[in-house]
Amino acid sequence: MGQREPVLVPEVSQSRIEVRQGFTGANLLLYGAIIDPDGPGTGTDYDIVVVLKGPTEPVRIREKERIAGIWMNAGSTDFRSAPSFFAVASSRPVEEIVDPLTAAIYELGTDFIQFSPTGEIDPEEQTRFTRGLVEMRRRGGLYKQDPDGVRISEGVLYQARITLPSNVTTGQYTAETFAIAGGRVLASATADIEVVKVGLEGQVVAASQRWSLLYGLGAIVLSVGMGWLAGRLFSRI
Repeated sequence: MGQREPVLVPEVSQSRIEVRQGFTGANLLLYGAIIDPDGPGTGTDYDIVVVLKGPTEPVRIREKERIAGIWMNAGSTDFRSAPSFFAVASSRPVEEIVDPLTAAIYELGTDFIQFSPTGEIDPEEQTRFTRGLVEMRRRGGLYKQDPDGVRISEGVLYQARITLPSNVTTGQYTAETFAIAGGRVLASATADIEVVKVGLEGQVVAASQRWSLLYGLGAIVLSVGMGWLAGRLFSRI
């Protein structure tokens, strides 16, 4: 009989995060247990990697070049699908846990995010634009990697903390946890987290989605009215 695989039981401190006016971010605690089918104390040392992904979105990346002393757009590429947020926490550096191929299959790191570029593009150019996108979002706190972000207690319990910044995108987030031993992913489990806007901002977003035509017409009328009012006020000065 083959060796039985462990089971992961994941939990999150908040399954719903409400974004209100003045939202400064949120701290998520992702924790759980590794249940070994042979019972505790079997001598198997597990590593844990937690990957938190935000909703995907299309992105256009432009490359600037200095021409005649002026920075100008020199090229661009479109990505059909890119995660709005991506964070990885692991019990030790990922390169010490798995080989690059396994890391790429499971997206265990910001260097292994699977983007979907559109159209035909030179592989070297695609790599350059991909690195630029990752670096841009890393500086904005939207892509991050913590090689010492998971704590494992007694080889059974684990916990990781991941911070969501204030500029986080609303939508459905997925936290996927991997139990790894001997360079192999032995078990995985997923937990969902919902980030929603509430209050006045949430009502505006809901109205724009539910009555998009009326919302667009209202925005046009409001902007024209504000422009007319500003013109009248300044004409009297």
